[in-house]
Amino acid sequence: MRVLLVDDEGELVSALAERLFFRGIQADWTTDGKKAVEMAAAVAYDVIVLDMKMPGVSGLSVMQKIKETSPGPGFVFLTGHGSEEDRDAGRAAGASFYLMKPVKIDVLVEKMKMAAIEAGKNV
Repeated sequence: MRVLLVDDEGELVSALAERLFFRGIQADWTTDGKKAVEMAAAVAYDVIVLDMKMPGVSGLSVMQKIKETSPGPGFVFLTGHGSEEDRDAGRAAGASFYLMKPVKIDVLVEKMKMAAIEAGKNV
């Protein structure tokens, strides 16, 4: 499974990518929403894990831009600032799951796999 992690917390997202690597998951990461759109256009990710709220851009906006240019990946929101409205908006926009930080790595991996399968990926 190939995953893109997008979160403005650089230490968190780089550590998460390393932990996923040790579970056999290839994870790229970025702290920048615009860069995430570029990366998703260049690589066929199975799942994209997005922070809901990042400085200057929302995860919802990043998800919509990725869907316009790179249809196909599953989406999971992982956030520390979520509300019920954010969760509902994320699900309405097409994200498979909306998880709150901190999340156990096994739970995240399970939800990423389920999101990939929902998106029609063979993981």
